[in-house]
Amino acid sequence: MKNCFAAISFLFFTLQTTFAQVKPAAIAPKQINRLDGSSISFTDIDKTINELMSAAEVTGLCLTVINDNKIACTKTYGYKNKEKNELIDTSTCFYAASLSKAVFAYIVMQLVQEGVLELDKPIWSYINKPLPQYDNYNDLMNDDRWKQITVRHCLCHATGFPNWRWFNPNGNNKLEIFFVPGERYAYSGEGIALLQLAVEEATQKNLEQLAQERVFKPFGMTRTSYIWQPAFENDYAFGYDANGDVLKKKKRTKAGAAGSMETTIADYSRFIEAVMQGRGLNEKTKQEMLSPQIAIKTKHQFPSLNTDTLDDTYKSIDLSYGLGWGLFKCTYGPAFFKEGHDDGWVHYNVNFPDKKTSIIIMSNSSNGESIFKETLEKIIGDVYTPYDWENYTPYKPVVKAADTSLSQYPGVYAADSAKAIITIEGGQLKVELDKGGLQKSNLYMEKADLFFLKMAAIQFQFVRDASGKIEKLIIIGGSEQHEFKRVN
Repeated sequence: MKNCFAAISFLFFTLQTTFAQVKPAAIAPKQINRLDGSSISFTDIDKTINELMSAAEVTGLCLTVINDNKIACTKTYGYKNKEKNELIDTSTCFYAASLSKAVFAYIVMQLVQEGVLELDKPIWSYINKPLPQYDNYNDLMNDDRWKQITVRHCLCHATGFPNWRWFNPNGNNKLEIFFVPGERYAYSGEGIALLQLAVEEATQKNLEQLAQERVFKPFGMTRTSYIWQPAFENDYAFGYDANGDVLKKKKRTKAGAAGSMETTIADYSRFIEAVMQGRGLNEKTKQEMLSPQIAIKTKHQFPSLNTDTLDDTYKSIDLSYGLGWGLFKCTYGPAFFKEGHDDGWVHYNVNFPDKKTSIIIMSNSSNGESIFKETLEKIIGDVYTPYDWENYTPYKPVVKAADTSLSQYPGVYAADSAKAIITIEGGQLKVELDKGGLQKSNLYMEKADLFFLKMAAIQFQFVRDASGKIEKLIIIGGSEQHEFKRVN
């Protein structure tokens, strides 16, 4: 026993002596460089993000900044599971939504580089039978324009398809071609899904196998997949809607290039770092990927088939689409971007190659987009992202009202055969419309008697009679107003 204590004492003394002789390594400065050459500290980043999340009621958010084409800062904030008070970390799996498309585009460009695919070759030349003979494409039987669709058209969103067939403006849920392929830009998940079919048949490999071989494993993305993996079960996030209510987690078992990927902020940051460094693509192929393919002339990205052309609103920044990425120009040179959006999941990544700077924002809250503009401006100084086109509407400040003040609004308000039902639950004013599809949703006070929804640009104005009692409710949406009289 004495020998044991002597050995421990000697080891402890040796460790103390060793550590005392080691010169501390230089501590890297905890700050990142902004686009204009100024810097912002990690502390100020934390303060900015926490204040914005609190003001806009954002459940969770992840952030990475890349400087000098290397990851300089990765941060996580808020909850992956608010009900259990579980916090997000850098290994927490998020549903990537349309960030999936950027990874797929990178794979396709590798195949183009290797001569497996040609950008201007029609899709039909890569598949095993005429497209309408596939069950998923029977709707195209009487429209031969499917023969004109190329790999390039799919990557730059110029196929003529709607985003998804269930968004068909004709209301028939059919897959239709709405313009000659290549004629104009119209964002389309259907186009990416068609290209996935061609890629899988041309390579005789499924998407997940291709992604693992070409992107996930080479770039160290160990917690990323186009299909749900058992390894994700120990650390994944739930999505939250604009009311802060949790949404059911979808664990996708079918790989979809347009939007089935699960990833983490750490993994997706590794991907963007690799893209910025050009790993996996030669310079010629990378430049082709990030070169304008088709100009964007619509006021908003969605609905994808809108034709509200503008004169010069986005001409000054040369807003366009490349091969898998949106593009614009600014004071700091060319930029390329990709966003992701679904109920409870909103993401944005924008990259400035000349400045070797990128930012990645991922949020598991539908309210996340409402702080994207301020986040980009304050963290890296990006004032060029086309926020209106992306529909990144900044949040409205909320006035906190006491429960006693809110108690005067609940009741049933009627207009013709429709009813608006106002209630209070847990100190939160809520509205429900029995006609029009609005389920019970939170109302937020803008000022006395005026409330708004976070999920849509709709205001609710309560009107008082001469005695000061609430007598009616006016619902305001754009140029339309609907009056509801209080019936109890």
